[in-house]
Amino acid sequence: MAKKKKLPLAYQPLGFVLGWSSGWLSGLAFRKTWMALRHEEDAPDALDRDRGWGEILLAAAVQGAIFAVVRSAVDRAGAKAIERSTGAWPADEKSGRE
Repeated sequence: MAKKKKLPLAYQPLGFVLGWSSGWLSGLAFRKTWMALRHEEDAPDALDRDRGWGEILLAAAVQGAIFAVVRSAVDRAGAKAIERSTGAWPADEKSGRE
């Protein structure tokens, strides 16, 4: 697994805002997706006594996938915006990753 990169100080406030907004967006996307899949307002969580293992694990898998995709898209868009505005990629060049 890749080591977490230390971001430049100038990127940190933007990274915080992007992280918060990606969490909010992924929550919204998950609620809408769950409504489309199961026609229910509330998705189950691990402590819902009346829900089965399959339903709880399905909800967790869908939520995790949506969160990962949204966070990656938001992080990538933020990095591209920093690169366009400053001319520098906001990650450590030693990592070998873009």
